[in-house]
Amino acid sequence: MLALLVAGVSAHATPPEIAGELKQWHKVTLTFEGPQSAETATPNPFADYRFEVRFKNGNTEMRVPGYFAADGDSANTSAEAGNRWRVHFSPPFTGEWTWKASLRKGPGVAVEAGPDAGMPGGHFDGDTGSLTIGASDKHSPDMRALGRLAYVGDRYPRTLGDGRVFLKTGVDAPENLLAYADFDGDFASDGIKDKLIKTWQPHVRDWRQGDPVWSGGKGKGLIGAVNYLAGKGLNSISFLTMNIGGDDANVFPYRSPDELDRIDVSRMDQWEVVFAHATAKGMFLHFKTQESENETLLDKGDTGPLRKLYYRELVARFSHHPALNWNMGEENGKWKNPAHRKLAQTTGQRLEMGRFIQRIDPYDHPIVIHNGQWFDDVYGDNSPYCGASLQTSKPDFSQVHKATLNILRSSARKGKQWMVACDEPGDAEHSLLPDAEDPDHDNARQGALWGNLLAGGWGVEWYFGYKHPHSDLTCQDFRSRDRMWDQCRHARDFFRMIDVPLTEMTNEDGLLAGADGYCLAKRGEVYLILLRDGSSEPSLDLTDSDDRLDVRWFDPRHGGGLKKGSVESVSGPGAQLLGKPPGSAEKDWVVIVRHNIDP
Repeated sequence: MLALLVAGVSAHATPPEIAGELKQWHKVTLTFEGPQSAETATPNPFADYRFEVRFKNGNTEMRVPGYFAADGDSANTSAEAGNRWRVHFSPPFTGEWTWKASLRKGPGVAVEAGPDAGMPGGHFDGDTGSLTIGASDKHSPDMRALGRLAYVGDRYPRTLGDGRVFLKTGVDAPENLLAYADFDGDFASDGIKDKLIKTWQPHVRDWRQGDPVWSGGKGKGLIGAVNYLAGKGLNSISFLTMNIGGDDANVFPYRSPDELDRIDVSRMDQWEVVFAHATAKGMFLHFKTQESENETLLDKGDTGPLRKLYYRELVARFSHHPALNWNMGEENGKWKNPAHRKLAQTTGQRLEMGRFIQRIDPYDHPIVIHNGQWFDDVYGDNSPYCGASLQTSKPDFSQVHKATLNILRSSARKGKQWMVACDEPGDAEHSLLPDAEDPDHDNARQGALWGNLLAGGWGVEWYFGYKHPHSDLTCQDFRSRDRMWDQCRHARDFFRMIDVPLTEMTNEDGLLAGADGYCLAKRGEVYLILLRDGSSEPSLDLTDSDDRLDVRWFDPRHGGGLKKGSVESVSGPGAQLLGKPPGSAEKDWVVIVRHNIDP
């Protein structure tokens, strides 16, 4: 949808072109005619101009960074030069929004905070106008229907459009998802780890007529991969946006690995095509902004001009997406690997980079960090971080539950409750094996997926170990783990079906006896239990309840509805036997104990 803005524009101005749907949570793009420039120009259009637009609705004012957009269609034309300057706005409210554009110029002004830094840039500087925003017309799972995903101070993010808890299941691998041959740039043929470049050929068949492409038909493989994952019921994808010097070294926003203040405009526009499609398909976007090997590449780890410029470009080009988090570093900080210690950021650097992106992101997206170094030094009520991207190291996934609990409890004690997603469960060598090697995925399902969720975590993204086909660097076919995606979908279907007060529930493993498993509960009202072996003799401590509670069973392997077992109800106080499952007693089962399960 394309519209021209005329109401309220300054009389002398050429109105910006408005693209997109003027609706809440949608991407509304204003494209201005500004100074002619190019990726290689002097002054540098990325560093030496600061373009932003202030949007206002009542008492809400949002300062949204913009960027140099070459000819305005560079995803298709591969243009490096032009006079188009662009800002993306995702309105959090309906109604009338006024806007005022600012263009400043001067050496390094892009990352200066002061409103009067540099000098006026002319052209559209000072232009004003208005937008009338209506309600979204999209439907779930499209993230534009659900609203922005936000940290609200507890263990779970919420989608602000409907206020619901968001649980994620998705892929953390391959980390070089964006090392894609159909993107512009010389990275695919520069002689640096070119063998890791992807075509995503196995997913071309998943592309559908009407889906986006660029440059005359490119992009079908990666767009098809997004379709496949969404079709399996997953709702999260993860990717590095800068891996210079890392395990892959083919993903970065720059023209080349040596030009750290020059952005490849067309490649960024092509990334945006993929991200926009993923958003429409209901996908959360996990931006991993750096990895252990390059955390001191920019400004020696400080938040100086290069790092600020990098974050500003990410925010300007992609922060309008409603569901994302900024992960400030994979395997970040000082940790046990000696090769990485000399490259590690300090505590001060870890905190400052989070604070900077917190200052410039107008949408206040969650900011998380990955271990490496454990999280103790960045907990606290003044920390910019609100969550952990957890990595473990045991191939049987046995660490996930305890580590999730550790972070949840430790962060709360330090004054700010974090959210915890386990984004690399298992170990580096094996983790989630291909279906051909482990068709049932029992340990992954029990230890990682349900282990995180029943500790109070908000979900799992899966890592693919490097000793197996379709690894964290080499995967081009997500069907290699097709059976696990079904089990992830079953877990999220279960939580949608039961509609329990997750934010009021806490981990209560100690209430479960006679069986190996986990328990998340609101005492006296509802209990969720994962039993690793249904043939055990599980009992539940109901000291806090003398009411009658129904007992129902859910099959986490195959999904379906709730079923009755050998015991249909229990009453406290005291420990009560839960009975036997409705079948496959030697397998794992999820048990829900609560009031009035049956309608």
